[in-house]
This record gives sequence, C-alpha cells and structure tokens, in this order.
Amino acid sequence: MIRVKKWLDRKLNYVFTIPTILFVLGMVLFPIIYTFVLSFHSWRMSANIPWKFVGLDNYVELFSDSRFPNAVLRTFIFALIALAFEIVLGMVIAIYLDRVFFGKNFVKTAFLLPMVATPVAIGMVWKLIYEPNIGILNTIIRNMNGPKIDWLGDSGKALYSLVAVDIWQWTPFVMLIISAGLTSIPLELFEAAMVDGASGIKIVFKVTLPLLRPTIYTAVLLRLIDVLKTFDIIYSMTQGGPGFATETMNILSFRQAFEFLQFGEASATLIIFFVIVMAIAALTIKLKSRTEVDL
Repeated sequence: MIRVKKWLDRKLNYVFTIPTILFVLGMVLFPIIYTFVLSFHSWRMSANIPWKFVGLDNYVELFSDSRFPNAVLRTFIFALIALAFEIVLGMVIAIYLDRVFFGKNFVKTAFLLPMVATPVAIGMVWKLIYEPNIGILNTIIRNMNGPKIDWLGDSGKALYSLVAVDIWQWTPFVMLIISAGLTSIPLELFEAAMVDGASGIKIVFKVTLPLLRPTIYTAVLLRLIDVLKTFDIIYSMTQGGPGFATETMNILSFRQAFEFLQFGEASATLIIFFVIVMAIAALTIKLKSRTEVDL
C-alpha cells in the first residue's frame, strides 16, 4: 500500500492527465476512423440493410463523376480568392489601426462585429442584399443607371458573390491576429527607422512585414483550414446552386449523404478532403517553421 501511494505521488501528473488525453483522442480519432471505414462500404442509412463492403468502388465512382473534380476546383477557387483578400485587407486594416487616434476602440469593435454574427443570420442578410429586385446592391446600381444583376442566380457570379461574403465576415479575424503580432514588435525598431529617415511606406515593407512573417503564416494557416471547410454560408445562401455553380466539396458530400443517401461515397469525399487539408496544413506549418528559423 505504501509503495502504491509513493508510486501515485511520483506519477500523479500522469494519473490525472492520461484519462483526459485518451478522451480527447477518442473524440478526435473516432469520427475519422469511422468515416475512413465507411468509405469502403455501401450503406444507405437503413437499419434493415447492413453495411456492404465494396473496397475501392466508392473512390472509383467518385473520380469517374465530373461533379467531384469540379467541386474540388470550386473549393480551391473559393478558398484562395477569399484567403488572398482577407490576408491583404486584414494586414492593411491592422497596420492602419496600430496608431493612436480618437475612437480607436470603437472602430476596432465595429470591425469585429461581422466575425461574431451567426453564419445563418449573415446568409439571410446577404441574400437580401443580393436580391435582384429589392436588394440594396441592385437598388444602388439601378440608381446609377446600371443593369439588374442576379448575384446568386447567375452561375458565373454566384461563387464570387459568396467569396465576397466570406471576405466581409472573416477579414476581422485576420486583422485581430495581425494586430496581436504588431504588439510584439519593439517600438525601438520603428524609432530607429524614423531616425534614419525611412518613410512610412518603407518602414512597413522593410521593418513591419518582415517581422510579421510568422504571424502572417499563422493567420494563413488558420484561415486556410477554415475557409476550405466553409459550408454554412454557402448552404444558407445557395445550397450549392444555381445548378452546381457553388457546389464545393463540403456541399457535395452533404448532398451525397443526406439527399442521395450515398454515405459510402460521401465518406470517400470527406476522406480525400481531409487528406488535402492536412497536406496543406503540414506544408504551411513547415514554411512557418522555416521563417522562424530565418528570423
């Protein structure tokens, strides 16, 4: 008994942390393993029809369907355009707000409001803004003698209209990360640059941005993973339409599972998506670590 007590005293940290770690790993790994196993089976969500092992048939069917590569392409178009604008605008706003002026806290709070709103509410509001007949955007265009534009009904414009909503909602998140990075840069560096006669633009490109590289990589990593997974805004505004014009990998897998009850193919789609996201995340982390070593 004494030996057990001494062992517990020495290993107390492990005794309390191991159950928590196992619980978290179970919560994270179980859905992934379950989806991976299901991707090799055929199942239509019926209690009377058991799983049927089909091997790689779901993956073969997926790659033979033209909707899948198109959904992959749309996912990356959506993600890359949104990410590029969010990073650039987030940096510009953060650098601009990194100074003392009247009402600074109010302006910062106002910029954060889109980020804290619920996605469904945002989708409803922007659907009204984009409405071709009574929407405020088309009203402004008509008052300028412009044509009526069906932002969400035109297959050539719908995806980019959704990108604009994502940029509006998540640019404040990037701004928040960049602002945190700016606070870690010593003021002495800016003062030294000004003493040497450097202009404001030169200070930004020669001092601020190089020192912000690790922070920028962090913002890119967090937003890239999140924007690739975007589902709620797209589904609440277009449900992947018109036609398949805004059908990303998430929308495709949702339709496969809950509209066509093809849970095997939906699982295969999600596993491929998971591998793509993990590969991109690993590459971004590697680039970030190299940047930190260089600094």
